Amino acid sequence: MKLGFISLGCPKNLVDGEVMLGLARDAGHEITADAASADVIVVNTCAFIDTAKEESIEAILEMAGRKREGSCKRLVVTGCLAERYREQLRAEIPEIDVVLGTGEVPDITRAIDGTAPVPAPVKLFRSFNALAGGRPDSGTRNPGTPDGGNAPSAIPGPTYLYDATTPRMLTTPAHYAYVKVAEGCDYTCAFCIIPTLRGQYRSRDESSIVEEARALAARGVRELLLISQDTTFFGIDRGERGGLARLLRRLNDVPDLRWIRLLYLYPTTITDDVLDAMAECEKVCNYIDLPLQHASADVLRRMRRPGNGDAYRRLLARIRARIPAVTLRTTFIVGFPGETEQDFAELCAFVREIEFDHVGVFTYSHEEGTRAHTMEDDVPPSVKQARRDQLLQLQKRIVAARQKARVGESCHVMVDGPSPESELVMTGRLEGQAPDIDSIVFFDEVDPSTLSPGDLVAAQVTGARGYDLVATVKT
Repeated sequence: MKLGFISLGCPKNLVDGEVMLGLARDAGHEITADAASADVIVVNTCAFIDTAKEESIEAILEMAGRKREGSCKRLVVTGCLAERYREQLRAEIPEIDVVLGTGEVPDITRAIDGTAPVPAPVKLFRSFNALAGGRPDSGTRNPGTPDGGNAPSAIPGPTYLYDATTPRMLTTPAHYAYVKVAEGCDYTCAFCIIPTLRGQYRSRDESSIVEEARALAARGVRELLLISQDTTFFGIDRGERGGLARLLRRLNDVPDLRWIRLLYLYPTTITDDVLDAMAECEKVCNYIDLPLQHASADVLRRMRRPGNGDAYRRLLARIRARIPAVTLRTTFIVGFPGETEQDFAELCAFVREIEFDHVGVFTYSHEEGTRAHTMEDDVPPSVKQARRDQLLQLQKRIVAARQKARVGESCHVMVDGPSPESELVMTGRLEGQAPDIDSIVFFDEVDPSTLSPGDLVAAQVTGARGYDLVATVKT
């Protein structure tokens, strides 16, 4: 079969897609980038917020049109939207042949071949109260377990977890790759549907991750991006204290790797041993991606998130004390139910004071199946958008001042390749810039033929272009 594949959503979903592609390739199917020539099309979907669901539905409908026109024989839908709306998708879009949820990744070859069974009808959602069975009504983890984590739940859910032996076809540029260190989530954040879609938190085996890292490095990968729903909780679900710090030290010894980047950390699970490992391991980027979501104690309490603005200030001060050159990225949600002007002003003051290097801002999405859906969505859409715009403008001013101060700074830049604007302009990233989500570096006065993706070059910052930087290669 000729297989066309569309993957949407976060890097965690991207890894699932790469595993499905690897399984399909090893089964003898041909992967094509031309959907018009594909015999089978797979749409790997996202369902985190409304905009993601809309993008996924649009992609499915477009591919359903290709099937009606006769250029596609089978249409398979996978991922979070499939996990969440299995029955509705099959009922509303009859062109779909197979729907695979997040725990059915290994079934992709049978779905392509047409031998995957059609699942028996099931309820779209267990009620959220049933989903949270055995979990507390306050706080974020069950304090009854030794590590503060949730006790195992009897509620069934996805359990799939890939390992180092699983076939995988990278879709990122050849010099970097995402590695999923765990799957699922035990938190009960009021706004989030992920535990429903992905199951309980389950760490991969440490040696399996190291084995995968070695194989990726041997294929030319120079930067590993470690991901999960809470990367700092790695190993704790298995009763392994200090697991992430040990993993970082082992990965630091993998030959040919240049950078190891941590994404999706959590405020209550960043321990001193992790910070020490980051500071001591030369390949581990001094980069912390820490989604805080808000700074108002009242909003955080309703979100079922730990801490408050003062607790976060202490945490960030501790991080900066242990890793002075750290780059800090965070994300916030504005317009959560009950968010007042005073709450938002507190958030703005917090951002102004901390001066994060990178900030992402989402408007609250009122998602069914979450605890927040039982609250009144009382912040008007126009106010949500205005608050988002205001916070981003504040961050833009902070970044402009910080970028201007970097002119003249010596640095190392990972070469990514030509700019989309011109093949004559090469781009790259600093240690404090993650691919796709952060700003980039444009190389000035350099012959593109002298640089290759994955090169780590010494450079000097010569200017700023909005969020991005301009640099020259040192000779």
